[in-house]
Amino acid sequence: MKLPGQDAIARNADERHVTHQVRLPKREIERPIRQVGKRLAMAIFVLVATAFIVYADSEGYNDNSDGSVDLLDAFYYATVTLSTTGYGDITPVSDAARLTNIFVITPLRVLFLIILVGTTLEVLTERTREEWRLNRWRAALREHTVVVGWGTKGRSAVQTVCATGLRKEQVVVVDPSSKAIEAATSEGYTGVIGDATRSDVLLRAELQKARQIIISTARDDTAVLVALTARQLNRGAKIVAAVREEENAPLLKQSGADVVITSASAAGRLLGLSVLSPAAGMVMEDLIQQGSGLDIAERPVIKAEVGRGVRETEDLVVSVLRGHRVLGYDDPSIGRLQLTDRLITIVRATPSTKITPETKHLP
Repeated sequence: MKLPGQDAIARNADERHVTHQVRLPKREIERPIRQVGKRLAMAIFVLVATAFIVYADSEGYNDNSDGSVDLLDAFYYATVTLSTTGYGDITPVSDAARLTNIFVITPLRVLFLIILVGTTLEVLTERTREEWRLNRWRAALREHTVVVGWGTKGRSAVQTVCATGLRKEQVVVVDPSSKAIEAATSEGYTGVIGDATRSDVLLRAELQKARQIIISTARDDTAVLVALTARQLNRGAKIVAAVREEENAPLLKQSGADVVITSASAAGRLLGLSVLSPAAGMVMEDLIQQGSGLDIAERPVIKAEVGRGVRETEDLVVSVLRGHRVLGYDDPSIGRLQLTDRLITIVRATPSTKITPETKHLP
């Protein structure tokens, strides 16, 4: 079954020439072109200042061609002197001119060389440093989270996961928009510019080493293609995807997604619940906002709870994960808690509240 526009997207992905670029989180440094511009302006200023210094004392200089030094000769002398060329056709002959060369023009010559050579070295050093950072990032990246689509859904999903303890260095954002990637890197995340339906783009995000993948694209057909590509590259990662239309959720699950959230239906159900009970709607909104108020957290059963009933624990348990099954708190098949069980609880949000990642995929 093909979704509308699926062929067009695949064809456009082949036709577009997108620069697949990895952008690490931004640091507070000036852009290289701005640095070069500043250095060039300083060099020109030094050159002009030297020329006027020579022209102001033109009588102390001798030109082998005509004996006099005009403004053009002063600029010529400043150029060949600061660049250390020194043809010798214009030379200082008076004591004042020679003292000026010693104490003024020579320091200006050194400054001129520092500006030009230093700019070149700094640009090359910055490029080498960025390449080194990128290689070090690739070597150290393991068990990270890849987010495809940096819109409202993707940004909210990352904020929720990071509120539970995930470090920003462990998040890689993939988006075809350079503006979206700039927004992500400005917040401290690593970004990859490119079409996530292409495997080479996902490989630049090191998706093959990722632990979990969040797909929050603007179109459902794009989400299906991304899920297919991601599952082909990484068989063990947990893939969570969002779709707009509920009828596309089964297709996305068949493409490899473990969990599919229907964003429009979920928002509609929350609206309906708020109409029936505004207080219940507020509680649900509080539960899905991690880090404030009440949070839903997953944790393992501790040894002290083994052999107890669900209601005998200190936390408010809503579900029990046993093997591949999710059992409600009132399910009689739970019986006594086992050491291998995991609990879904409602807790008061604190800085130490964490959601422990699943060790097994749920059907």
